[in-house]
Amino acid sequence: MGKIAIVTDSNSGITQDEGRELGVSVLPMPFYINDVMYLEGITLSQEAFYERLKNDETISTSQPSPAEVCGLWDNLLKEYDEVVHIPMSSGLSASCDTATMLARDYDGKVEVVNNQRISVTQRQSVLDALALRAAGKTAAEIKTKLEEEKMESSIYITLETLKYLKKGGRITPAAAAIGTVLNLKPVLQIQGEKLDAFAKARTMKQAKTIMLTAQEMTVKRANFPHGISPEKRTAAPMAANAAERTASSVANTRAPQSIFVQ
Repeated sequence: MGKIAIVTDSNSGITQDEGRELGVSVLPMPFYINDVMYLEGITLSQEAFYERLKNDETISTSQPSPAEVCGLWDNLLKEYDEVVHIPMSSGLSASCDTATMLARDYDGKVEVVNNQRISVTQRQSVLDALALRAAGKTAAEIKTKLEEEKMESSIYITLETLKYLKKGGRITPAAAAIGTVLNLKPVLQIQGEKLDAFAKARTMKQAKTIMLTAQEMTVKRANFPHGISPEKRTAAPMAANAAERTASSVANTRAPQSIFVQ
C-alpha cells in the first residue's frame, strides 16, 4: 500500500500546529489588509484579524498561488506516493478549480476533492480522509468516498451586521440600509456549492434558535435515514455526532462578524 499525504487549507479551521499533530499539511489562505498580504495563522493571528476588521480596515481575500500549491505537492511526493488535497468549496472560491487544473500534470498522483465543504465540515472531511487512509483506501478511493457525501452537510451562519454582505456584493446598498434600519439578522446556509439566504431574524437570540432548530433537523435526518444504502446507514451515526458537536458550538459561541470569500 502506497503512502498517502493529506493536504487542506486554513479555511478548514485546522491551525498549523494542529496540522502537525494530525500529520496534515495546511495551506495558509492569503488575504490583504490595506493592500498588504498576510497568511492566515502564520503572519497574522485570528485575534489580530478580527481586531483589524473591527477597525474597518480594507480587507480582501485571495487564494494560494499555483507555485505555492505545486511546491507543497512536490515536496510531499518526495516522501509520499500520493496526495489527497481537500480545498474549500469550489462554490466559494476558485482555489479548488485551480488545484484541480494543476493536478492534471501529476499523472494521477494528486487527487483534488471537490466535496463543497468549508469550516467545520471541511475539517471533518480531513478527519474522514485520515480514517479512510488508515483503513487502507487509495487516494482515488478517498476522493470518491468524500465526494459521494458532498450534499450531506450544511452550515448555518448569522451576522451581527450587513456591512460585509454589502461590501462583498451579496446584497445591494439599498437592501443593506433597509435591513440595518429594521435590525435584521440574516441566517445563511451553505449546502453544496451554494450560499443562500435561509431565514431572517430580528435578534441574535432568535437567529441562534433558528440555526439550532435547523441543526436538530440535520441530526434527526442523520439518525433516521430512509432509502439509503447499508454503507450510508453505517456512516449515519458519525454524521449525527458531527452535527451535534456543531450545534453545541453554535449554542455556546457568540457569532463573530464575517467576511465572505470571493
